[in-house]
Amino acid sequence: MKKSFFLFLNVLLVSTLSMAQSKSLFEKQLFISGEDSLLCRILTPLDFKIGKKYPLIIFLHGSGERGNDNASQLVWGGDLFLDAANRSNFPAIVVFPQCPKNDKWAEYTKNNLKDSTGYDFSKEAPIRKPLQLVSDFIDSLISGGQVDKRRVYIGGLSMGGFGTFELLWRKPGVFAAAIPICGAGNPEKTKAYRSNFPIWIFHGEKDPVIPVANSRLMYTSIKKNSNKVRYTEYPGVGHDSWKNAFEEPELLPWLFAQKLPANRK
Repeated sequence: MKKSFFLFLNVLLVSTLSMAQSKSLFEKQLFISGEDSLLCRILTPLDFKIGKKYPLIIFLHGSGERGNDNASQLVWGGDLFLDAANRSNFPAIVVFPQCPKNDKWAEYTKNNLKDSTGYDFSKEAPIRKPLQLVSDFIDSLISGGQVDKRRVYIGGLSMGGFGTFELLWRKPGVFAAAIPICGAGNPEKTKAYRSNFPIWIFHGEKDPVIPVANSRLMYTSIKKNSNKVRYTEYPGVGHDSWKNAFEEPELLPWLFAQKLPANRK
C-alpha cells in the first residue's frame, strides 16, 4: 500500500514539474513604448530559424488572469500551444500579453436593461492603453522581419473576446483570422471588418457572466459582410466555453489555413 502511495506521489511530482517546465517555454518579455510597458509571454517555434517568417498568434486572456506576475495569462490556452503535436504541425510565434489588474482590454460598460446583451459600447471612446500596447507590439513584431504578414491571427476569451472584436475594427487589414470565445463587441463596428473576414466565434448557451446573446449578435452582424464567419454554441455550457473551444479538433487547422490575400504583403 505504501509503495503504491509513494509511486503516486512520485508521478504527481514529475507531472507537476513537467507542467512548470513546459510553461517556462513561454519566454518572459517586456514591451516598452514610451513611458508605458506591456508584460507578455512568447513561445517561439521548434527549430526556430533567424530569417524565416512564421505565423503570429496573439491571445488575450480574461479578467481573472489580469495582474503583473507575467504568468497568469497562460492559465487558459497556454497548454494548447505547448502541445507537442501542435507545435510540430503548426509552428508559430505565440504571444500572450497580460493586462494590468485594474484595467481591461476594451472599452465598455455594463447595463441591467431587460432584453439587452448586458453591455454598452461607446462609438467614440479612445482605445484603452493595454490594447494600444498590444496593437503597437503587433506592429513591432511584424516589422521585425520574422512574421509572415499574411498569417497574423488573434483570439481571446471572455474579456479577451471583447479585445479581439475591438482590434478587428481598429486594425482591419492586419489579421488573417480570429477566434473570439465567450466575448462581446460592438455590432456597429463590424462594418469596418475586412470583407469576408474569417472568424470563428464560440460561446456557451448557459453563460451567466457574458450572455450568449452577445456572440449571437456579433455573428449575425458579421455575417452581413462575410461568408466566412463560423459560430459554435455549446448547449448547457456556462462561462468556461473556452475549454470546449480548445478541444475542437478543427480549431488550429482552420486557423492556420487562413491567409490574407496575396496582394497584401
